[in-house]
Amino acid sequence: MGTMMKDTRRAIVYSTRRRLLQLAAASAVLAAMNKKNAHAQSSALLKRPIPRTGEMLPAVGVGTWQTFDVGPDAPERAELKEVLRLLAAGGGSVVDSSPMYGEAERVVGDLGAELRLREKLFFATKVWTRGRDAGIRQMEASLRLMRTRRMDLMQVHNLQDVAVHAKTLREWKDAGRIRYLGITHYHAGAYGDLERLVTSREWDFVQFNYSMAEREAEARLLPACAESGVAVIANRPFSMGALFPRVRGRELPAWAAEFDCASWAQFFLKYILSHPAVTCAIPGTSRVAHLRDNLQGGVGRLPDAKLRRRMVEHLERL
Repeated sequence: MGTMMKDTRRAIVYSTRRRLLQLAAASAVLAAMNKKNAHAQSSALLKRPIPRTGEMLPAVGVGTWQTFDVGPDAPERAELKEVLRLLAAGGGSVVDSSPMYGEAERVVGDLGAELRLREKLFFATKVWTRGRDAGIRQMEASLRLMRTRRMDLMQVHNLQDVAVHAKTLREWKDAGRIRYLGITHYHAGAYGDLERLVTSREWDFVQFNYSMAEREAEARLLPACAESGVAVIANRPFSMGALFPRVRGRELPAWAAEFDCASWAQFFLKYILSHPAVTCAIPGTSRVAHLRDNLQGGVGRLPDAKLRRRMVEHLERL
């Protein structure tokens, strides 16, 4: 009987040890998986919901003013093609253009078709003319140039003949030719008109200038967009490049690491994206290295309200 009891105890001890080892191994695997998932999540490009539909939109895109205005045989097209490829590969999608950007619409359409990326990209362009018929002709041309049957976002550029085009855009949206309709401008003098139109709740998107050098929208326009449920695209996020001379030769402050910031471009973009009303920023670039840097502005932590104030104060002292 004593031998049987000893054997039983040994079996229980062995079984318990084996179970503990199995649990430890499972815990280690789970911890590794959680760490991997957390890393994957932190390294993913931020997405924000389009208020009207809840569709998630990557928070960093590409603007094409000047940068994509190149001819069919221009050597720059090779790098622009890589910019679009890496935008999609990095989780981005928004490509914003306009008929006033020269050859940009055609270049976007050609390169997107060559890369077979149309379904992965969110195409946005604009109507920039006066009169209903002229607007329709221009939008038809944009669809043709960008090689798409349906535009993701059609915007009235700089509010030109906005009342006339608004009716056409609503008709096109109802017919499925565009998915979203929007309005745009590029300077603070138009904010009053933009606010009036935003609060009418007839528009899905509004695009305007917003950067650390141009913060006027924080007073009324951005809150109005949030209240009205209108998606915001921030153009001129580097204030047409004017921010970079202010920091040339300067090191990032050490506390920038608190919001996963590794460059001045990321510093400027993270400030914009940390405003809860902003859906997407569209820095223009024709350089692969710049695109990689810009995309990182939408990755990782964003500054909170206290850090945002500190960022502004730091920039103003430079």
